Amino acid sequence: MLRVLLLTLSVVAIAHAELCEPDAQNAFKVRLSIKTALGDNAYAWDANEEYLFKAMVAFAMRRYSSKSTTQISNVLLCNVTDRVSFWFVVTDSSKNVTTVPGSEVEAAIRMNRNRINSAFLLSDKTLQFLKITSTLSPPVEPSTPVWLIVFGVVLCLIVVGIVFLIFAGIQQRKKKNKKSTERENLEEKDEVTVTVENGIPCEVLDLKAGHINGVFAADDERFTSL
Repeated sequence: MLRVLLLTLSVVAIAHAELCEPDAQNAFKVRLSIKTALGDNAYAWDANEEYLFKAMVAFAMRRYSSKSTTQISNVLLCNVTDRVSFWFVVTDSSKNVTTVPGSEVEAAIRMNRNRINSAFLLSDKTLQFLKITSTLSPPVEPSTPVWLIVFGVVLCLIVVGIVFLIFAGIQQRKKKNKKSTERENLEEKDEVTVTVENGIPCEVLDLKAGHINGVFAADDERFTSL
């Protein structure tokens, strides 16, 4: 019985070793730049970190499919290097000798990429899934709708234009009033102009209406015919 158990375990181990190989079907390579990301606070990559990675991948697979029964044991790592890089595959929990299609693993990783990055204090640039494209951050939506911002700008421009027109009209009216007042003052000055002859002020003779000399008027009355 013991021999059968050992034989079964060895077969499973050999099968797993064949499943997790560089460039194997449904396998993904991961590269971590812990020192670059954290500097002096960088942690060492050890068995505990590998366990956490397996747990996060299993979590991503279970979250991607609510019917999934993926366990930590279904996530296999191989070719781990000191720099740190490794390959991983996810085995089918029902058969345990075949791998989950790479498209499903990729979709699960992309959906939970932020959670995986946060677990290792890294980002898409320092925790790289080489065959899985980086997820783009959702676009930041402004708290104020764009149409409201545009409407506010247009309204401000209209108000500024109205104020400018009113101010320009007031200035133009003031200029017209000033010119008309100066013209009226000039006309009044021309009407009351008095000439001075031999030191005696004399009124200006109105050539059109004529002017009656008082001396000659008195003579005319003296010599009026009977």
